[in-house]
Amino acid sequence: MFTIEQIKDAHSKVKSGADFPNYIQDLIILGVKGYDTFVNDGHVEYYGVNNYNVTADEKYAKIKVADTANKERFIEYLVMHQDGQTDYLTFCNHSAQCGIAKWRVDILEMTCTYYDKAENEILIEKIPG
Repeated sequence: MFTIEQIKDAHSKVKSGADFPNYIQDLIILGVKGYDTFVNDGHVEYYGVNNYNVTADEKYAKIKVADTANKERFIEYLVMHQDGQTDYLTFCNHSAQCGIAKWRVDILEMTCTYYDKAENEILIEKIPG
């Protein structure tokens, strides 16, 4: 099974959203089936086969997530991030401002789903292979 250290090593190669597809390929090799990223503090829960999971501790100071989602503005920020215009922490702050509480990457389905505080799906996007 995979370890947080292996995941951190793969993540260290990511400099912007443009590097995300390669990161996903590295996770597939490790056996990660998916993960949830929590915007309020940056902790991530990774899961694999047979209910195996590991949690990476929070990465940054607490961020307040807006109570209501602004999908249109979030999409604008997401496009900027995926184009390499913002770093990870900036993207997390933008996500929080737009009411995005977490995102779930499903590696088997190759999707990334963004949720508000009430666990409503705000946006589902396909991950480029």
